[in-house]
Amino acid sequence: MSALMMLLMVLSLGFSSLSHAAPAEDGSGDGATSSYESLATLLEDPSQREALIEGLRQLDSKASEQAVEMAGEDVTLSEDSPSLSRQLAAISQDLVADLSATLDRMLGTLDGLANEDADEIDWSRFTSEAVSLGLVVISTIALFLVLRRLAKPLFSRVSQWSLDGQHRSPLLRTLLAVLVAAVVDIAVIGLAFLGGYLLAIFAYGEQGVIGQRESMFLNAYLVIELFKALMRMLFSSGYKGLRLLPMPDEVARYWNRSLAMLAGFIGYGILVVVPMINNNLAPAVGSFVNLLIMAITLVWAIVVISRNRIILRDRLLTQAREANNAIITVCLRILARTWHLIALAYFATLFIISQTTPEEALPFMMGATLKTLLAIGGGALLSRVVTQLIGKRIQISDKLRGQLPLLEKRLNSYIPTALRIMRAIILIVVVGMVLNAWHIVALGEWLATDAGALLLSRIFHVLFILAFAIAVWVGIASLIEHKLNPDTGKGKPSSRVETLLALFRNAIAIAMIVFTAMIVLSEIGIDIAPLLAGAGVLGLAIGFGAQKMVQDIITGVFIQLENAINTGDVVSAGGVTGTAERLTIRSVGIRDLSGTFHIVPFSSVDTVSNYMRDFAYHVGEYGISYRENVDHAIVHLRAAFDELEAGSYGPEILEPVTIAGVSALADSSVNIRVMIKTSPGNQWAIGREYNKLVKQHFDAAGIEIPFPHMTMYFGQDKDGGAPPANVRTMQAPFVIDGSAAGQPKTPEQREAAAKVAKRREENPLTRHATEDGEVVDAEEQRIRQTTQPDADGD
Repeated sequence: MSALMMLLMVLSLGFSSLSHAAPAEDGSGDGATSSYESLATLLEDPSQREALIEGLRQLDSKASEQAVEMAGEDVTLSEDSPSLSRQLAAISQDLVADLSATLDRMLGTLDGLANEDADEIDWSRFTSEAVSLGLVVISTIALFLVLRRLAKPLFSRVSQWSLDGQHRSPLLRTLLAVLVAAVVDIAVIGLAFLGGYLLAIFAYGEQGVIGQRESMFLNAYLVIELFKALMRMLFSSGYKGLRLLPMPDEVARYWNRSLAMLAGFIGYGILVVVPMINNNLAPAVGSFVNLLIMAITLVWAIVVISRNRIILRDRLLTQAREANNAIITVCLRILARTWHLIALAYFATLFIISQTTPEEALPFMMGATLKTLLAIGGGALLSRVVTQLIGKRIQISDKLRGQLPLLEKRLNSYIPTALRIMRAIILIVVVGMVLNAWHIVALGEWLATDAGALLLSRIFHVLFILAFAIAVWVGIASLIEHKLNPDTGKGKPSSRVETLLALFRNAIAIAMIVFTAMIVLSEIGIDIAPLLAGAGVLGLAIGFGAQKMVQDIITGVFIQLENAINTGDVVSAGGVTGTAERLTIRSVGIRDLSGTFHIVPFSSVDTVSNYMRDFAYHVGEYGISYRENVDHAIVHLRAAFDELEAGSYGPEILEPVTIAGVSALADSSVNIRVMIKTSPGNQWAIGREYNKLVKQHFDAAGIEIPFPHMTMYFGQDKDGGAPPANVRTMQAPFVIDGSAAGQPKTPEQREAAAKVAKRREENPLTRHATEDGEVVDAEEQRIRQTTQPDADGD
C-alpha cells in the first residue's frame, strides 16, 4: 500500500511538471487556433464528447439546486414525492452513473495525457520537487522514529510503574500512566512535525517557502499519527501497563497494527495522493484513485469483520455476563449480536459517501467517527473511574463508629444508588454526544437555547435538592443515634426518650419525603398549588371515611403524651399481654410469652396496664396445713427472703420483705401473703427464685404444704353395674409415711416386714372387740394407733 501511494505521488509530480511546462510556451494567435482545434478534436471523440456533456449536465443540476435553495419557502414538494425505496434506488443509479462517468473521464484523460509529447516535461522541475517532497517525508518519519526510540525507556518505566501498583487502585494508576505516555507520544509527534516543517522551509526547496505538497504531507502526517496515538492508548501492543482495554498481547498487537495500517492507507491516500492528482493531473484520475482506495478499504473491512465476528461476539457476551449493571448487560448482548452488521453498514456508508459527496460528507463522517469513539471511550473510562472511586465501602474511624454505630452502614447503603445515578447520567451524556456528533440531534445548539439552559438548570437544582435532603437526613438520624447510644451523651437513655426519639425520627422522615417531593415537583415546573388543595380535600374525605384511623392516631398521641407505653415495656393492652417491641403513632406491636407478635390499634385500647413503671411487687400466697404453726412458718418465710436477698437478685430488691399475715383460711390450707418490692421487670424472676427457696426451707423444717387429693370413681352402666377395675389388695398394713408396708423401700424396711410376717406365722392373730364393736387383732390395733389420719378422718 505504501509503495502504491509513493507511485501515485511520483506520477502526479510528473504530470504536474507537464502542466507547468505547457503554459511556459510562447503562444500568440496560434494559441487561439490550437484551442479551437483542440475543441474540435474533443467533440469528434465520442467518449470525450459524452464526458463533456455529462459535465455540463452536472453543472446544470448544481445550478438548479442553488436556485432552489435561494427560492427557499417558495419551493414546495408535490404530493407525488418519491418514496424512500425510490429515493434509495435513485441514489444507487446516480452512484453507478457517476462511477461510470468517472471511469470514462479518467480513461479519456489518461489517453489525452499519453498523446502529449513527453519531451515537454520539465524534468529538472520534476526532479527538484520529487527530491524535496521525498526528503521531507524521509526526514519527518526518521525524526519521528528516532524520538520514539529515545522515549522508549520512559514508556517502559511508566508501564512498569502501572503494573507494580495493580493491587492499589489499578484503574487510576493505569489511567495516570496512559495520560503520561500520551503526553510524551503527542510531544514526539509534535516535535517530528515541527522538525519536518522547519526542514521543508529552510533546508529543502526555496528558502523560507514551503511547498503545497510538503504542506499537505505534513498535515496528513499530523492527523494520522494523532489517530495512531489514540489507538496506542487503547491497544498498546508493546507496553501492557499502558493499555486501557484489557486484552491479551496478541489481540492488542493485531488490532493496533490493523487499525494503524488502515489509518495510514486511507489518510495518506485521501489527504495527500488524491489532492495531488486532482491539482496536477486531472480530477477524473483523482476520483478513480479515491474509488480504488475506498474499494480496497471496503474489501479489507469485510474480510476483517468476517474473521473476527464470532471471536468478538463471544468476548462481548463474556463481558455482559460479568457486568453488574442490567442496562450495560443488555447493551453488550445486543452489541455482541449486531456489531458486525453495524461495522459493515458503517464501511458501506463510508464508501458510498466518499464517491458521492467526498468534499463535504467524508470529512464530516471522519469527524463524527472520532467524536463517537472519544465519547464512548471517555464515558466507559469515566464510569470505571467512578466505580473505583466511590464503589468501595466507606470506613469511618473507630471513635466515630462508636458514637454513631449506624452511620457507616447508612452511608454505604447510598453507594449503589449513587453509582446507578452517575452511570445513568454518563450514559445519557454519551448518547447525547454521539447523536450530536452525527447531527441526528443538534444537542450543542439546543443546549445553547433558553429551553436547553432551563433544562440543565432544573436537572442541577433537582440533584442538589436530593443531595441536600439526603445530607440533612443523615445528619438528623446520626444525631438521634448519638442520643440513643449509651456509650455517648448522658449514658443509657430512658425508655421514654427512646420511644419519643424513634417517633420523632419517623415523623421527620415522612415530613422530609413529602417536602422534598413537593419541592422537586415545583422545580421541574409542576404547579403544586392544585396538588396541595386536592390533598386537603382528600385528607378531609379520608378523615370522614377513616374515623377509626383518626381515632387510632388521636388516642396514640395522648398515650404518648401521658407516657403510658414505651418500647421494651411489658404491658397489657387490648387484651394482649407481652413486651412492646414497636410503637407508632397509630398502633403498638406486642410480643407475648409464646413469641406471637400482635399489632394492637390504639382505638381498641381502653386500658393500658404497664408492668414496668418505677417499681413492681412480687405478691405470693403460701399455704400451710392447719396443724402447722403460723409463726413458725413466717420465720422460715423471712429466712428464705434473707437467702434471696444475699444472692444475685439482691440489687434488684428495693425494700425488705412485707409479710401481711394470714390472708385466708381456705378449705385445706392456711394462706400467708408475702410482698417483695423489686425493680420494674424483675418481679417475675425474683418471684420464681423466692418460690424455690420457700419450698426448700419448708421441706427442711417439716412444714407441710397441703395439696389436693383425688378420689377415683369408676362409674356405673345402665343396669347399675360398675365396670371392672384393676384393684390390688395390700396384704400388709401401711407405715406412717404412707408407703405400703408390703412393698418396703429400704433393706431395714424389708427386714422389719419379714419379722412381722414370721411373727404372724408363729402366733395366730388374737382378735378382740373395739369400742365400736369391731373385732381386730393386737397388731392391727397397734398400726391404727400409729397411723396419721387423713383430712377425711380415715
